Amino acid sequence: MTTLTRKQQEVFDFLLLNDARFSHPPTLEELCQALGVKSRGSLHAHIKALIAANLIEEPQRKQRGIRLTDYAKQMLTTNDDEGALPFVGYIAAGRPIEAIENITYMSIPDQLKTEKPCYVLQVKGDSMIEQGIFDGDWVIIEQRSYARNGEIVVALVNKSEATLKFIEQYPHEILLIPANSNMTAMHYKLDEVEIQGVLVGQMRSYIHH
Repeated sequence: MTTLTRKQQEVFDFLLLNDARFSHPPTLEELCQALGVKSRGSLHAHIKALIAANLIEEPQRKQRGIRLTDYAKQMLTTNDDEGALPFVGYIAAGRPIEAIENITYMSIPDQLKTEKPCYVLQVKGDSMIEQGIFDGDWVIIEQRSYARNGEIVVALVNKSEATLKFIEQYPHEILLIPANSNMTAMHYKLDEVEIQGVLVGQMRSYIHH
């Protein structure tokens, strides 16, 4: 596959992971809103690059919406294990780091996931160690944009960096709280934090490479 820029990969991953949830192929305006992109022109440039990479269909006359190619959709279906979930990169349990990377797949027991769309991230850092979440662990995330106070969430901060933390939501601010007594809670304005999912499962390897 053609090498994509970080932003092109972000757009593609969003379309790929949400394909089954769209009631119709999203328009450019709808995709801008979903991704929090203000410039329609810059998003259109990313879409053109994805068309050139054979990941998005070339728009046809009278066709509305942005559609994945059959080649792109195979990335969701061509795996040997029907129980596999997309592994989309790393998540920080510490300082926020980028979460979106190239999609591969991991076999996950049914007991560690829900019936809703889920994905896998690998933990980097030690801010959640008192909750038993350690550097190198894999976490299974149910993809949704809301959470109850006290749940552990994947929080996208300022639309650029993701972190794994407890969440507390108030009318005037959002707190992202570590499970490490050596660290303090991070305070954000409401529009600075976007919930991308809630922790539902966890795995660990004791093999040292």
